[in-house]
Amino acid sequence: MIKIFILLVLSLLTPISVLADAAPGDVIVTLGESLTAEQEQQLLEEMNVGEDVEKIYVTNDEEHHYLGDYISPAQIGTRALSSSKITLARSGAGLQVDTNNITWVSEGMYANALVTAGVKDAEIYVTAPFPVSGTAALTGLIKAYEVTAEIEIPEEQKQVANEELVRTGELADSIGTEQATELMTRIKEEMARQPVETEEDLRDLITRVAEELGITLTEEELNGLVSLFNRMKDLNIDWDQVQNQIGKIRDNLGEFLNREETQTFIASLLDVINQLIETIKGWFR
Repeated sequence: MIKIFILLVLSLLTPISVLADAAPGDVIVTLGESLTAEQEQQLLEEMNVGEDVEKIYVTNDEEHHYLGDYISPAQIGTRALSSSKITLARSGAGLQVDTNNITWVSEGMYANALVTAGVKDAEIYVTAPFPVSGTAALTGLIKAYEVTAEIEIPEEQKQVANEELVRTGELADSIGTEQATELMTRIKEEMARQPVETEEDLRDLITRVAEELGITLTEEELNGLVSLFNRMKDLNIDWDQVQNQIGKIRDNLGEFLNREETQTFIASLLDVINQLIETIKGWFR
């Protein structure tokens, strides 16, 4: 199983306090509404939970509502099948994401969705009865916490969160995870140094940074990044909370990584991002 602690730093929207009355060990299950009774029972057994576990169902209409502007209807599909188990962990434990039979949504994308929703410490298991894209679980993970905590996450925050996840995932598919992360970080760094005033300035900035990194963006990718950062810069961002998440990522490096050289690289990357956050915090003040 793969434990994801690295891509959490990509999520920059204001976290929401959730599950205030919940305790470590509490379990929530999200299920795709298109599952047959037999498939649902199969997944509940795979997750090792009983029939009395709290269940939240996700519909295909909800998938299209939150993801339809960013990925094709064909990729979302016509059935909601992927499901998940969320187990709350002790404070400071960080997030752990494991997947089974999920072909498109990465563990990091799920982790980003959880951070955007304000989830900090939990063990996440995402699965399906056979290989699927995993979009139903992505939508369900946010819905589960919203319903359980009896809060309403602002619609704009949900939309920007989903757009951020999809844009980063698509860039990772196109140019690789490391390059996608570096590009996103450099764009934010440049925006912190000299805030842009117009959409055209933002487009020029993204184009310049991509060229400096030797990355060739398609017109569609460029337009997507312009749209994302233009919307993101108008939201209230809690940079202190992002720094807190970075600290938890660092604490989990020893468990997540096995090779010393990889640990050194990731630790250095986190240092750079941490310094970047300090710069941007000054900008917003």
